[in-house]
Amino acid sequence: MRLQRHDLHTLTGSYALDALQGGELAEFERHLNHCSSCTSEVRGLRATAARLALATAERPPATMRGRVLTMAERTRQLPPLTDERPARRGTSRQARRARRVWIPRFSMAVAALSVAAAVVFGIAQNSARDQLNTIRSQLASAEAHNHELSAVLAASDAHLVSSATSRGGTVTAVVSPGQGKLVVVTSGLPALPASKVYQLWLLGPSVTQPAGLLSGPQNGRTDPVVAAGLVAGYKLGITVEPAGGTLKPTTAPIVDMPLPG
Repeated sequence: MRLQRHDLHTLTGSYALDALQGGELAEFERHLNHCSSCTSEVRGLRATAARLALATAERPPATMRGRVLTMAERTRQLPPLTDERPARRGTSRQARRARRVWIPRFSMAVAALSVAAAVVFGIAQNSARDQLNTIRSQLASAEAHNHELSAVLAASDAHLVSSATSRGGTVTAVVSPGQGKLVVVTSGLPALPASKVYQLWLLGPSVTQPAGLLSGPQNGRTDPVVAAGLVAGYKLGITVEPAGGTLKPTTAPIVDMPLPG
């Protein structure tokens, strides 16, 4: 069905959001070639949408969506008065000029509100989706870590070894030679500045293998770390390294503890 010419003026908001398709899109683009009012309105709506897309995302109030949809149902977007539609008799030239200016601005305000709501809801949904994916990833990592931790602790060949460090505090390891893994915890280690970290090493006769980083001590204890790659004859070493760790030790070990093989 071919749209009436005055109906085309109401499609600026849909066109700015790329919501028109097929014949309707082609007809409106032909209309834009000779309607400066709609061209200006589309340009303004697209600029508004671009600025909103770059704004900081905030979760809208739970009731906002319902209020916007209710307003959209009750508010009719009026077409602008143009030379294509004669004004009523008795209307002064100044009044007609004022109405021609005011009505497009009102249409733009209503359409901009719809664009703003769409952008805000889209940003909020994307933000919530990203947060949910992050939480799922963290839970999956925690579950995998707990499973690996439990497997070492429940191993039939698990051995418990412990040693004091040269900086104070104690290092304890539960070792499963059969799995080639050990679980390391510490207590009483001095806290380090943010630029430093305690790093674990598996020390062999001719190999120095990175084995993980200790978390910052909480209540004097660090979180359990599972180290893999244990071979008979290896020792556990701990050094103080730059934050993020290194490939090779840069300081002398504060502990050099033999491990059962």
